[in-house]
Amino acid sequence: MADLSVDFVGIKAPNPFWLASAPPTDKAYNVERAFREGWGGVVWKTLGEDPPVVNVSGPRYGAIHGPDRRVIGFNNIELITDRPLEVNLREIKEVKRRWPDRAMVVSLMVPCEEASWKAILKRVEETEADGIELNFGCPHGMSERGMGSAVGQVPDYVEMVARWCKTHTRMPVIVKLTPNITDVRKPAEAARRGGADAVSLINTINSIMGVDLDRMAPAPNTDGKGTHGGMCGPAVKPIALNMVAEIARFPATRGLPISGIGGIETWRDAAEFMALGAGTVQVCTAAMVYGFRIVHEMMTGLEAFMDERGYARLGDFVGAAVPNVTDWQYLNLDYAVKARIDQDLCIKCGRCHIACEDTSHQAITATKDGVRHFEVIDEECVGCNLCASVCPIEGCITMEPLVNAVDRRTGRFVDGSYRNWTQHPNNPRAQVAAE
Repeated sequence: MADLSVDFVGIKAPNPFWLASAPPTDKAYNVERAFREGWGGVVWKTLGEDPPVVNVSGPRYGAIHGPDRRVIGFNNIELITDRPLEVNLREIKEVKRRWPDRAMVVSLMVPCEEASWKAILKRVEETEADGIELNFGCPHGMSERGMGSAVGQVPDYVEMVARWCKTHTRMPVIVKLTPNITDVRKPAEAARRGGADAVSLINTINSIMGVDLDRMAPAPNTDGKGTHGGMCGPAVKPIALNMVAEIARFPATRGLPISGIGGIETWRDAAEFMALGAGTVQVCTAAMVYGFRIVHEMMTGLEAFMDERGYARLGDFVGAAVPNVTDWQYLNLDYAVKARIDQDLCIKCGRCHIACEDTSHQAITATKDGVRHFEVIDEECVGCNLCASVCPIEGCITMEPLVNAVDRRTGRFVDGSYRNWTQHPNNPRAQVAAE
């Protein structure tokens, strides 16, 4: 059976599934329930200085639902822990002693002053926690106070605080990055310059989830007023995957350990993050929606996947997809595919035809011999896969590569050659270079 154990920058855990810093990790009761279900580690909900912050006593969450009421996007306006620092520190120490084999990372956020960081680091060290995560991602409430994403959006601040923490603690330092920035590679590079041992990403995305049209206020609202919050959940996964991949392949940050966060609900989600370079994954929304037992499916599913592929340990495939992430200009322009519709699976709904006819390349028939029939017109098909994306039947429409054949749309013989935009004759710079 595959070995799921991890050693992430010296932090050991029986599996890579950790709970992210959030309400599920706010107290010993929750964390011990999670450990009993099998979670490999937790990042304790962000600690700050006393007196603790004050959260609203009302709705803190917003959600976007799919047609079946499945939560696909989740938003919160909750701040860091509102429990006294001493209570949190005592519980962290007690839980770590009772569960020595689980990863215990403590999230921290204090004012951008070296003395403040030095003071709280000393107290966290006394809990025997395994590491710290610097919360440079929170986009609401704390950012207005000069913390959270207000720090994460300024690479110089990221580097400065990371260096302070490495100076004043023996514990591994993980920097949690904000996605609310133009280029996530810049703060990641700054974290590395500051000596950080790893980065985690993404934190939540700044958002307003909706508007209450009766009250004419953002939803959720407090006494008729609303504010922006941080969005997470399945809807942010594509953004998170891209940012993880950018850090994993960027020369200045390549090799920097990554803890992946963002919309992870299943073992497959976790495996995708790992394939793009994440050594561990952190989960929040899925646990809040479905409960802690979801980790069972995550562990058994990942084990089955690894056994089937012959991966003995996580390191056998972590980062395996990174070499296949490239810039658009290096994609093979001589490669061609055509859509193929399996007539035995087709339910004649017509979605593929309407999507292609109205918004794409008019490459799918609606009738044949006067009968409702959907078939690809090779002379028009560009292989864009819009039809496969909208088809309600999985596997009904596939994209088949042309091999040693003429593309009837262009008249070009497809022979398996490779030519990208930097080499293409339509590129003026390529033509100049050729001359």
